[in-house]
Amino acid sequence: MEMFSYSFMIRALIAACFIAVIAPMLGVFLVLRRQSLLADTLSHVSLAGIALGFFININPTLTTLVIVIISALSLEYIRSLYKSYSEVSTAILMSGGLAVALVLMNLNKGQQSMNIQQYLFGSIVTINWNQVIILGVLALIIVILFIFLKKPMYVLTFDEETAHVDGLPIKLLSMLFNVITGVAITVMIPIAGALLVSAIMILPATISMKLGKTFNAVMVFSIIVGFMGMVSGLISSYQLDTPPGATITLIFIFLFILVNLFSHFKVKAQRKT
Repeated sequence: MEMFSYSFMIRALIAACFIAVIAPMLGVFLVLRRQSLLADTLSHVSLAGIALGFFININPTLTTLVIVIISALSLEYIRSLYKSYSEVSTAILMSGGLAVALVLMNLNKGQQSMNIQQYLFGSIVTINWNQVIILGVLALIIVILFIFLKKPMYVLTFDEETAHVDGLPIKLLSMLFNVITGVAITVMIPIAGALLVSAIMILPATISMKLGKTFNAVMVFSIIVGFMGMVSGLISSYQLDTPPGATITLIFIFLFILVNLFSHFKVKAQRKT
């Protein structure tokens, strides 16, 4: 195919494969821990980091990384203060991040509006090899952490009280997970866009939960669905000349509808028999 003769498409496909590992693996835990809004919150907070970077004339990725890590830690702290109302932390940080971003963008008098727009929507076809390498290293780190922390994270996800009784460092694990999620979002934002990165993390997980019956099966299916959505979305965006991030998200939504329809009709057929 002609598209594979372009170096930027090769970079994009490799990056898409790494994201297909990173996003679903984190997304499964986010969904199972009922923290789907965490990804959305951190992606919105990242806008403050991007705006701050342009405001003080520093690489926005660095300022975003700092802001997102601080926010990830703050989320866990606020959640511990309001244990029965965990959604409070996401509401506070999401609105606060957007407020800071809007103020900083206004103070910047719109001089970097085009650059900020690139971070809002992302562009997987404009990434460089350094970004691809960073994605690869992050994917490797997440896989290693999953191998070593799978059991304690599994217990923490499904029964926090049992995890506490077993002596697991609950707060440390939760903060580590939040920080890793924040770092992953920061790395993926220039590619997927701040407005779409949460969907790319959550949708493969929700689709795979309809396909797998066990935790391991759900994790495997989520990565497979991630590969299908990322690669097919990237190819479709090239053929149709549409924004890659938006096209990938629409592919995931289509798969979500398709899987749920199949599940619905399967249940109806089983009831009739």
